[in-house]
Amino acid sequence: MSSGNNNPIGVFDSGIGGLSVANAISGLLPNESLIYFADTGRVPYGPRSRKEITDFSAEITQFLLNHQCKMIVVACNTATAAGLESLREQWPEIPFVGMEPAVKPAAEATRSGKVGVLATLSTIRSERYAELMRRYAANVQVFENPCIGLVPLIEAGKLNHPDTIEQLKEILVPMLQEKVDTIVLGCTHYPFLLPFLKDIVPNDCKIIDPAPAVARQVARRLENLALAASSAHQAEYQFYRSGEVADLSLFTRLHWQMHPVMEMLKG
Repeated sequence: MSSGNNNPIGVFDSGIGGLSVANAISGLLPNESLIYFADTGRVPYGPRSRKEITDFSAEITQFLLNHQCKMIVVACNTATAAGLESLREQWPEIPFVGMEPAVKPAAEATRSGKVGVLATLSTIRSERYAELMRRYAANVQVFENPCIGLVPLIEAGKLNHPDTIEQLKEILVPMLQEKVDTIVLGCTHYPFLLPFLKDIVPNDCKIIDPAPAVARQVARRLENLALAASSAHQAEYQFYRSGEVADLSLFTRLHWQMHPVMEMLKG
């Protein structure tokens, strides 16, 4: 095993949403160190152009590689859709793991043949998403919602807030009226709202959070590339964010070992 095996995994998102993925990775791979970057100075990515998102992703990737990360997890559906292939072209020697809306498992799970997808506008409009729809959703009816304004509410920590709950109802009730029985969380921010989603949807409605599947993919890639950390390695976690340092309640709520949060990019 090379000394680089104990190097950290880099994880980034437009904001705090990717912590749902980092948390899943940490739970599955407790010996792996993580460096998490939240681009909170430029959140949300959803309304931005593909070039902006690709440029931001490359800038953050370089920062993580400067910190000796052995793998990069793009824990953002929007950044994956816009920039993952560009990142792989720019750093062909680095293993990347991205996100994608769980269209395939949703199409396999639905009983009614009707699936709801919650994702950003950029993700819904992406070619990556269109390809998923062509490959896996030909025989199901998909109801999409770009959830405009939901990410800023989550970033502000307004989870159990009247504005957030009202918006969730506006998103979900029309889908449920169409007999949707499977809902895809197509943005890493949305798992923070699971308790409130479950209050709105029926018990027999399946909600698919992609974070555990991404963690399993990270484990597979590390194993296949012989990059897994030593079983004796003590994991360390570092957190960075762009823009002004704001409320960290969502970080601490996830029971992470906190390190000083630093402004590394201009917001």
